[in-house]
Amino acid sequence: MRTMRMSLRSRRALLGLAFISPWLIGFIFLFAAPLLQSIRFSLSKLSIAPNGYMLEFVGLTNFQDALLIDASFNRILVDSIGTMLLNVPMILFFSLFTATLLNQKFKGRTAARAIFFLPVILASSAVAAAESAGLINLMGDSSAVEAAADGGASFNVVSIVRMLAEVGLPMIYIDYIVEAIMRIYDIISSSGVQILIFLAALQSVPGSMYEVAKMEGATAYETFWKITFPMVSPLILTNVIYTIIDSFAGSPVTQAIYQTAFKTQNFGLSSAMSWLYTLVIGLVLLVVGWVLSRRVHYN
Repeated sequence: MRTMRMSLRSRRALLGLAFISPWLIGFIFLFAAPLLQSIRFSLSKLSIAPNGYMLEFVGLTNFQDALLIDASFNRILVDSIGTMLLNVPMILFFSLFTATLLNQKFKGRTAARAIFFLPVILASSAVAAAESAGLINLMGDSSAVEAAADGGASFNVVSIVRMLAEVGLPMIYIDYIVEAIMRIYDIISSSGVQILIFLAALQSVPGSMYEVAKMEGATAYETFWKITFPMVSPLILTNVIYTIIDSFAGSPVTQAIYQTAFKTQNFGLSSAMSWLYTLVIGLVLLVVGWVLSRRVHYN
């Protein structure tokens, strides 16, 4: 019995290794050397030489410059973390809510699912490259864009705040709801992949569980919190990690690192910023993963 159990573990280990092998091969042959090179750059001062470049070891000076001397890196990093903490719950709530609606049976369900995934396609690098080359124009006429901006400027936030205050919500929740409304475009454009993941999780829930709950007289509210939410909770952890990484990928920090490297030609400082940024992301993922994994319900 023990031999069969070990054999099953070995099979599962080999299956997991085969699953990650494309990423592992790509990392070894494409990313390992640049990763080690960036560590050398972060600990050195790079200067251009006739035959290429020269590296002068300076220790942790670049890290000290990034944290203590650079005027904007700390502020941009803190702002990016704050924006991430605001956006992630909004995106997850919207994704789960939308996936629950799209999982219902109604006419045009396939078209509705495609529409919610369109922002992911429009935000792809291929579409962005085609737009920058002038092959397509996603923004339309500039006058129409200005008119839309003027219309958006007339959005009355005070009336929404007054309405929510009359309901009796605390001001901290009102501020968060208003912030979510003001960021609705960013939330929708960042929720395509999460909606698909939640939708796949919802479709994997056995229908017999809902039938039993209905026979027992459970309400829709009780069914969601007793069946749906526990069954999709492992995918909540997956979506949280994906959303955090996705929010950091296009943040102002990456733009600051790029400008430091290719506009000011300070590759050592930009490498140090990159590694500080990586450490912050890793710490955030470690804390969030540890907290959520304690509340995840595995089948």
